[in-house]
Amino acid sequence: MEVYFLAKGAQKLQIIPLGGLGEIGKNMTVIRVDDEILVIDSGLMFPEEDMLGIDLVIPDISYLLENREKIKAIVLTHGHEDHIGALPYVLKQINVPVYGTRLTLGILEGRLKENGVDSSNLHSVMQGDIINVGCFSVGFIRVNHSIPDAVGLSIKTPVGMIVHTGDFKLDYTPIDGKMTDFRRFSDLGNKGVLVMMADSTNSERAGHTPSESTVGASFDKAFHNARGRIIVATFSSNVHRIQQVIDTAVRYKRRVAVLGRSMVNVVNISLELGYITCPEGTLIDIDEINNFRAEQLVIVTTGSQGEPMSALTRMAMSDHRKVTIAPNDTVIISATPIPGNEKLVSKTIDNLLRLGANVVYGRDKGVHVSGHASQEELKLMHNLVRPKFFIPVHGEYHHLVQHAKLAQELGMPKDHIFMGENGTIFEFTRDKGTVAGKVTAGMVMVDGLGVGDVGNIVLRDRRQLSQDGILIVVVTMDKASNTVVAGPDIVSRGFVYVRESEALMDEARARVEQALDRCEDEGVKEWAAIKSNVRDALGRYLFEKTRRRPMILPIIMEI
Repeated sequence: MEVYFLAKGAQKLQIIPLGGLGEIGKNMTVIRVDDEILVIDSGLMFPEEDMLGIDLVIPDISYLLENREKIKAIVLTHGHEDHIGALPYVLKQINVPVYGTRLTLGILEGRLKENGVDSSNLHSVMQGDIINVGCFSVGFIRVNHSIPDAVGLSIKTPVGMIVHTGDFKLDYTPIDGKMTDFRRFSDLGNKGVLVMMADSTNSERAGHTPSESTVGASFDKAFHNARGRIIVATFSSNVHRIQQVIDTAVRYKRRVAVLGRSMVNVVNISLELGYITCPEGTLIDIDEINNFRAEQLVIVTTGSQGEPMSALTRMAMSDHRKVTIAPNDTVIISATPIPGNEKLVSKTIDNLLRLGANVVYGRDKGVHVSGHASQEELKLMHNLVRPKFFIPVHGEYHHLVQHAKLAQELGMPKDHIFMGENGTIFEFTRDKGTVAGKVTAGMVMVDGLGVGDVGNIVLRDRRQLSQDGILIVVVTMDKASNTVVAGPDIVSRGFVYVRESEALMDEARARVEQALDRCEDEGVKEWAAIKSNVRDALGRYLFEKTRRRPMILPIIMEI
């Protein structure tokens, strides 16, 4: 039997997650042996509620920039944003080959083009291929997920074999007929796997994740009951879901229009690459919908998460230029809310119901299934691969803890299971694993065209502005005599409505004047010190009177 572990005295293998541990999103993992590095995935995360004005969050790649000459390649597991979304920013700074399957690279190419990034270093691989990069031999193993062309990875290193499951589920009746490659995982297990990293997203969910094909039966029922137009909201990347919408529409002799920029892009790429098929004439342009009766139409749209600018949300607010919700419309929300989006989704559903639409949503309606393995599937994966060491990945900390418990229940020794956080260095020889320190890891916030220029201090200021507003105090001073020539004038934004708070503002001006007089009496001439005195005096008074702490911005103009 072939064994992948080398003799004692071999090099050390380091596995360093830069994102995706203790969080859902911005997945990125470094595999390092001596001076050679392989990177798995490069994803983004959408901002949390308190990240005011932030568009995206990407991993901190300081470690990669410090070691850029050692990086041999980036390999991708699938085309979801939380696995490829940071590449437009990473590839601007690190020029290395990127390997992924056809659909993954098709979606990525569009993202790179939007950001003006060269895509000539993308290399397409097929499920089942094995490539050699530096000292690594990387195999791409077919898995089922909520996007086609998803792969797990086998990474043969001089120290031992690593298996990374990628995001996966075990679907015995997949839409495209291509099941997870159980045999490949089993073969690797038979030959000896040193470390496995496995998807933990659904580690708390008992049983099996239902097959994607079960959604088709629920669509059929909803289409059968619909009397008017049907609008289906789902993730743009869920190509198999879109295929099922098209198949059901064809059965009920309906035409399909696609709405939402990301949805249109993915559908076009999938049609071009053959991942979506449909009879000629089924797909129509959104501008053609007025040429058909309501009962002849299906609209597939973005907005299943209640995103404020998405097509479905704008329809629900009666604010969409091309589609207006009518009382007979059936809206199918074919997704479950991502944690944190529940309120947005509820608000969208309420608005659709107010407009008279029939809304089909919720797990009990069967119009959505997860793309991640539940406990019984995770157990099967562990039993197929039988790794010596295990690192649960891809999940919030409670998901990782539950997955670790699951591995222990299957007989893995506790000291062979490694829990960590982003930046942890997991170091392995053929015999043992240790936590060998930390590297810089964290989040870089993207706001408009700015990458990393908004940090904790700017966010703190934004939170203060959003909670208590701002007061600008303008004073004109004679620099020679250090006396006040004009002012103080106070401008309020987001603090109080000035016309209804004249007494408060008059007293605030008086407090500023007192602070300025005090500075003059004490001979304080440094403008920074004068500003600080004004800020302190005014801040104390306003907190006494209002229990609010607005941002106070003193401005001294000199003449």
